[in-house]
Amino acid sequence: MAVASLSKFTVPLANNQSADSQGLLMPKLKYRFRATFVNFGVSNQTNELTKQVVDIKRPNVNFTPITLDVYNSKVYLQGKPEWQETTVNLRDDATGAVSKLVGEQVQKQFDFMEQASAAAGINYKFQMTYEILDGGNGTVAPNVLEAWELDGCFLSQVDWGEMAYNSNEAVQIALTVKFDNAIQTVGGGVGTSVVSLTPGDSVN
Repeated sequence: MAVASLSKFTVPLANNQSADSQGLLMPKLKYRFRATFVNFGVSNQTNELTKQVVDIKRPNVNFTPITLDVYNSKVYLQGKPEWQETTVNLRDDATGAVSKLVGEQVQKQFDFMEQASAAAGINYKFQMTYEILDGGNGTVAPNVLEAWELDGCFLSQVDWGEMAYNSNEAVQIALTVKFDNAIQTVGGGVGTSVVSLTPGDSVN
């Protein structure tokens, strides 16, 4: 098969919207990523979390619709945006570093010994960033294809998992993270000014 034929491995576009030689673009791959945590726990060795991440979910935003009843119909407007919880699964390493960090973060949010709660969000909230990489490593530095920054994070649920004699799997800790805002700092449009929010000619 001629190499030139590989340029045909894509969807034909109308009106010559792309070059004939473009071919199929390289997709982002799920396993090429890294996650970092800032102000998580108190030990400041959060790179241990980065090394033990199993999987992580990208943000999910929901706009609750507002319904306006009019004469013969209905009109729908967008309501306030709400970021849905995300999840992070971690391997529980043999040194206990990951479990300790998770425990410290939980204790920052609520002191289970003294039954005391944090006075304000600034006392316990952390920042989480995850980046999609191009596969580079070692002497070839990886390029960041996409990056998300999650601000105002706290753990809304922690599951330390289960133990079983009939299992051959690594122990994991499952985190559910609630956050206030998410911005795409690289390779995206969320957080970037794309249109004017000044009302235009249309009332809709």
